[in-house]
Amino acid sequence: MGGHVTGPVAALADGLPGWVTLLRAPNPGPMTLDGTNTWVLRAAPGAPAVVVDPGPADEGHLGRIAAHGPVGSVLITHGHPDHTEGSARLADLLDGAAVRAADPAHTIGAAPLTPDAPVEAAGFTVRLVPTPGHTADSVCFLAEHGDERVVLTGDTILGRGTTVVAHPDGHLGDYLASLELLSAYRGIPALPGHGPALADCGAAAEFYLAHRRARLDQVRAAVEAGATTAPEVVARVYADVDRSLWWAAEWSVRAQLEYLGVAPRESGTGVTELEQP
Repeated sequence: MGGHVTGPVAALADGLPGWVTLLRAPNPGPMTLDGTNTWVLRAAPGAPAVVVDPGPADEGHLGRIAAHGPVGSVLITHGHPDHTEGSARLADLLDGAAVRAADPAHTIGAAPLTPDAPVEAAGFTVRLVPTPGHTADSVCFLAEHGDERVVLTGDTILGRGTTVVAHPDGHLGDYLASLELLSAYRGIPALPGHGPALADCGAAAEFYLAHRRARLDQVRAAVEAGATTAPEVVARVYADVDRSLWWAAEWSVRAQLEYLGVAPRESGTGVTELEQP
């Protein structure tokens, strides 16, 4: 459970509901997998759609989103550029459609999103679920159409592998609490910010929880075995991860160390060491 996970952590969804369309941005990479997923929700032909995560400022991708108009609202799961960089340009292409996020910094032309004010669209409802941890502003969206429900998970749950807790903005305690919250959504498909759709959001969240707890045990053991810097912990705990990704693993390690109460300090040589408060 504590090893590097590269495949899906729950069964893949058999298919998407008829009211959900996936538009994948052409920005594949180690952190974005096949590219950023932009989700278009529309209850009926010609009805205003809801778009979740415009993605990067790629003109071709944004043009494909605009071609799915009319669009009533554009929603943001969190502020990382691979999800938001195209927001302003998409708003222009959609003749000023509002872009809404929990963080006012990523909101254009409307009030920020709040949990107590669902987004009502023609034929369905989108409710904000606060899920901080990957970033401080991370949210998921529970979309309901008739008796069908989906959870749009942003980077809180990915379609393949596990996500990064982006310390210092991200916080592991918050992330574990968010996964506990999402574990209640059993049997509801997860539509992630990267990778394929998963059949069961709750099952994926439970796997993530077990994986994070196993990693915490490994980090404790690395510190007890003499690791004195965050990079040394990475080298011990993430030895099975490609070294080109160790910089991202260090984000998670620093979040894990903070959670465990192991504080970094600067040694006389300028190398960040660890001390127990």
